[in-house]
Amino acid sequence: MEVKIIKKTKRSQFKNEEGILCSEIKGSTTLESSKFYSEAPFPNYQGYENAHILHKTVSENVFLNDLKNHLGFGKKFIEVGSGTCQLSLAFAVGTNNLLVAMDPTKESLKLGKDFAEKNNIDNVIFLNSDIFDDVVQDDFFDVVWCSGVLHHTKDSKRGFEIISKWVKEDGLIIIGVYNKIGRLRTNFRQLVYKILNKNNFSKKLISILDPYLRNNLSEEKRQAWFRDQYDHPLERKHSIDEVIDWFEDNRVSFLGSIPSPNSDFKNISQMDGDKGALIDRFFAQITMLFSNLGGEGGLCIVVGKKQKRNDQ
Repeated sequence: MEVKIIKKTKRSQFKNEEGILCSEIKGSTTLESSKFYSEAPFPNYQGYENAHILHKTVSENVFLNDLKNHLGFGKKFIEVGSGTCQLSLAFAVGTNNLLVAMDPTKESLKLGKDFAEKNNIDNVIFLNSDIFDDVVQDDFFDVVWCSGVLHHTKDSKRGFEIISKWVKEDGLIIIGVYNKIGRLRTNFRQLVYKILNKNNFSKKLISILDPYLRNNLSEEKRQAWFRDQYDHPLERKHSIDEVIDWFEDNRVSFLGSIPSPNSDFKNISQMDGDKGALIDRFFAQITMLFSNLGGEGGLCIVVGKKQKRNDQ
């Protein structure tokens, strides 16, 4: 099965290195991002001593717990830009699903692989590759998850075009990108950090201003979050309407988003494809500034369903 997830024409590019299927990363932007995360893999495993605790954490998240229940059993799920693979591993626990954790940073995958071995999780494949090499089989996965990734690549739209090919007809694709409006609070803090020359005082100030950093965190988690939000070499932002346009160009129908155009939070099982009006989507993004979504990074989740080829 490890080989079958990769296109036949690409299989010769991979080597199995200590349980991780590895290919050579050549894209300059991907290499830059990979180097950034290799120095401090994100997110780290501080506080997750075993699979039970990791699974419990995901189960307490209403959206993720609903997604895992929706996935059920005997399905194929890929986490594109998995980082240290925590979501893939949590979704693997207690199921016979095939999970693929894909990331260009080998150090991050190794943390996930080590955790899997220690906790006897054997239904996760670890894939070291670049989205833009397009190595994964088309029409293969029931769910494609890509959150917090595309906005760090050389071309968000092109990245989406590639990964949308990997999901089966009627399968789900779930995208998380920094929102143009929702990230403004973080952008303000980034500006303060930059104006103050990124010195120790500015770091302390940001730690006070950032709602997430005001939580009781381990030093490792604190540093990992700070680097990801304030020191990353490349990021861009997108609106819900941009992502909807990507969907329409790639035979993906809109199911729902967080924030929702009609202001009501909906799990995947409740999403009904209601886009609302343009003004509804605009105000939904405005509300991010006054919620945890905007306080903790401004990430917007958009969910779609792959259409059949004869659907127009």
